[in-house]
Parts: sequence; structure tokens; C-alpha cells
Amino acid sequence: MSIDLAPLAASARLLFEIPLRPVQGQRFQPTGFPGLGAATFQTAHGLCLLVESAQSMANRLELTCWDEARQDLKSELQGLSHVRVLRKGSFLTDTVLESHRLNSPYLLEGKDKQFFDTLKSELGGLAEGPIDRRKLAEALLRFDIGSLLHGVFLAKKELAGGRLRVARALSAFIEADGVRVAASGGVKNDHVNPSGDAKLGYGNVPFARDEFTAERITLYANLDLGQIRGYGLGNAAERLLVLLALYKLRLLLESALRLRTACDLEPATEAFMAKRPAGFALPDAASLREALGPAIAACKSAMTVTEVVFNDDLKKAKDEDKTADEEVDESVE
Repeated sequence: MSIDLAPLAASARLLFEIPLRPVQGQRFQPTGFPGLGAATFQTAHGLCLLVESAQSMANRLELTCWDEARQDLKSELQGLSHVRVLRKGSFLTDTVLESHRLNSPYLLEGKDKQFFDTLKSELGGLAEGPIDRRKLAEALLRFDIGSLLHGVFLAKKELAGGRLRVARALSAFIEADGVRVAASGGVKNDHVNPSGDAKLGYGNVPFARDEFTAERITLYANLDLGQIRGYGLGNAAERLLVLLALYKLRLLLESALRLRTACDLEPATEAFMAKRPAGFALPDAASLREALGPAIAACKSAMTVTEVVFNDDLKKAKDEDKTADEEVDESVE
């Protein structure tokens, strides 16, 4: 059954506001930040809470595409472009798993510069003057289609002076309204040496813990249809990108909302209707899988699966990865 995307043709955004609830009980544990803790904020409606950030949700959306047992894209997504990284003949990572997609040190910082040089050649005409967004989009479609939804910032100065960036086209976050603190705590028990030195991991250690309850928990999702059309990639690629975004959102809602041990959420409704444009329903997973096959086939000639070898020392790579994180633009974090 073909999925009709015509209702989206006149809209610049596809917006969803999906109510959530804890799978069990009333309490849930939100995301926390160093030096801040839970991210609470005041609105005209009272105390609110950031349950899951856009950065985290972006990575969770990517994982809906990944078959961890096979270390590859799921079977229904085979044919989509992405870059696999091998180390000493074994799988190391993939652009699907990398927080900054193609701007990964395992692709751009290794001693083997073959892929870096290929990417530089593809983007060579962008070194001076205004960025040709269509040419950039074509290169991203060829090597890593996920970057066109997830966003990417190619921070290397050798690549157009570090000016190549694409903001997220698909973004999501979870907020809670009318929240209250549910204070609790516990004790880490040491049945062998209860009075031992806690600094060394021994002894009984009491701890406090703040969870929350909420009147409403909502997952907000935003697909920038105008940005996707602005890539200039043509109808087939636009359809593929929209279907892929819908697939990620549907799979996230069905299987990937156990955010933490104490934050296991589920949709509070069975019908996922768009806030804008009104009346558009998120297709079911089976229909999306069926529609993605022909859509991928229609763009097959524009995409490739690339393998890159990274045999550098991993400790060095970790340090370089930290540098890349510090440089990345917040719009695609």
C-alpha cells in the first residue's frame, strides 16, 4: 500500500505533539546535566521539566535504523547510504552510530586519508564563495543520507574552510508540564564491611534521589519539510527523506522510549495525528517498511555504502573525538 504524502505538499513543517505516560506508576527520572541536575523551568502554567533533550532524541532516532546484532542497517533499510568503519578487519563504528555523522574522527582524523580525500574532492567546488547547498546535499545523499535529517557540521578547515553545515531537519524533545518532585532515596549496602571506607567503595552508603510526577508528558517532533525541499534533490529523494523520517519517529514511539532505568515511557494514545498539518496521521510501521523499499530503489544510483579503514590508536582517537565535540555547532548537536 502506497503512502500518500500529498497532504504535506502545502506545509513547511510537519509537527506532532504526542502524549506520553510512565509504563508503570507515576514517577519518572528526567535527563540530568552536570552542575545543573534536572532541567526545570517556569512557564505561565507552572513548573515544567525537560525530560529528554533534542540532542539525545536525535541519537535515539538514529538507533531505530540500526540492527545491533548484525552491526548494520535493518534489512528494510538496506541500500541507504552510510559509511562503515573497520579496524583490523572488524567492525568499529558507522556514521549511523556517530553523534556527528560524517564529522567523525574515525573518518576524518585517521592516518588513512582515502575517504577524507574522496569527500574533499566531492566538495572541492565549495572552497570559495557562497556554499552551493544543492551540491552539498548531493554529496551527503551519496555518502550518508542520514546527515540530511540528523544534521551535520563538517568542521575541518580543509573542507570549504569549515563552513559546511546542515541543521537538523528532523528534531524531537520531551517535556513535562505541571511537575512535582517525588523525593526518595536508598542505601548501597555492604554486607561484608558496613563501616568500611566509602571513598574506596566499601561500607553502607545512603543516598537521596529526586524523581518527578507530571500532569502531562509530551513528545514534540518537528520535520522541516521546507528544508528538505530546499536541498533541490528532486521528488524521489524528497519522498525517501520524508518516509525515512516518518519511519524513525514511528519506530521510536513503538520501541525506544525506555530512556533510563527509572524513565520508561509509552504513548498515551494509539492514533498519532499531526498538529500541523491537521488531519495527517503517522503511518504504521508495516506501511512504512513497504513504502521504503521502492523509495530506496528509486534513489539507488545516487547512494553508496562506503567502508573506511581506521587502524590508529584508539586512545588518541578518543582525545580527538572530544575536540570534535567541542567544535560542533549547537544547531546540529
